[in-house]
Amino acid sequence: MISKKILSPFQKYVKIESLSGIFLLSATVIALIWANSPWSESYQNLWQYEIGFTTESFELNKPLLLWINDGLMAFPLFGAFGGMLFPVLFYILLNNKPETMHGWAIPMATDIAFALAVLKLLGNRVPLSLKIFLTAFAIVDDLGAVMVIAVFYSENIEFISLLIACGMLALLYILSAKGYYSKFLMATLGIIIWVLFLKSGVHPTLAGILLAFSIPTSQKIATGPFIEQLETITKNIKNATLLREPILSKEQIKHIDMLEDWTQKYQSPLQYLEHKLHDWVAFVIIPLFALANAGVAFNSANSLDEALIITLMLCLILGNSIGISSVVLIAKKLKITQIPKDINNRHIIGVSFLAGIGFTMSIFIASLAFKNDQAYVDSAKIGILLGSVISAIIGYLILRYNTTKQEIKE
Repeated sequence: MISKKILSPFQKYVKIESLSGIFLLSATVIALIWANSPWSESYQNLWQYEIGFTTESFELNKPLLLWINDGLMAFPLFGAFGGMLFPVLFYILLNNKPETMHGWAIPMATDIAFALAVLKLLGNRVPLSLKIFLTAFAIVDDLGAVMVIAVFYSENIEFISLLIACGMLALLYILSAKGYYSKFLMATLGIIIWVLFLKSGVHPTLAGILLAFSIPTSQKIATGPFIEQLETITKNIKNATLLREPILSKEQIKHIDMLEDWTQKYQSPLQYLEHKLHDWVAFVIIPLFALANAGVAFNSANSLDEALIITLMLCLILGNSIGISSVVLIAKKLKITQIPKDINNRHIIGVSFLAGIGFTMSIFIASLAFKNDQAYVDSAKIGILLGSVISAIIGYLILRYNTTKQEIKE
């Protein structure tokens, strides 16, 4: 039985990610309509508009599209292994052009928001443990994709900038290990580290991952002392209440300040930051990314590469479904891993198709892999969109008509 302490936050996470999928879909539709409308030129001009600053000794001016892709986006093992390895192998086997081989990593990541949104449509027909399974391997997929971006899609590395950034990261790690954490210091050094990674040639998404490891995960006070202090502060606030007075007394304000201080100590910095940023990421950053990147002009002057479109479609649909389901089912057969009793084989096959919903991270990698050829970028986006839609439909139908219907109240 899964603890309520784990389920409650996860159920909230699933609801947020599912709703985020609706925002993501809306942004995608708007981008496609806009890019193929009489105002398509304004769509391209908006995202290519350069923003930044210049001094006598330093320059940082980049298109708005890059700020969104490289800046905002910085924010179960077996399934993840199959979901990363098999799509890459499919791509290598199906691709017959040396010019497009650089896009091998495009189909390896799963879009959590869209995949969970599809599961949400199924309601109580799928168990919560299946949602946990999908989320777990999708997160690992995305982490793997970020590492691939940092290693294989970085160019002309400037080691001095990278060494300075690593030195600052080391300082943050040391301070974190000693229990010291400052939001101001973290934000200041975080921005500097991100810029240094960008200038060094190593993709700055890696900076976001490395910075996250420097944020403490431990609480400064335990639950017992916090509850005792909470009871004391509550009693003091009641005793300091002024009858028929709408304005708080100085004594009450003092106790409220104490409550805020104790609350900050009780919540770990990492959990606090995740809580504050999650809604922004789910409802603003990811949909904005979709709006900026999903617009593909189907009547574009750039000739589309049909072979690349078909390759990416097959990699997303078949690579993920075959890879995840075969690896997980073999591991289950060999008793290497244990599958929850409420998950059957059709659940695994169905969710493996949902893993083929690549979208955000796939488009992100495509923009890096083919940044010098817009025709390949447009072709990759079309292949990703079609592959993701077909994967979503197949996965939904398999789970929708699963013979062992689950009736689970969340």
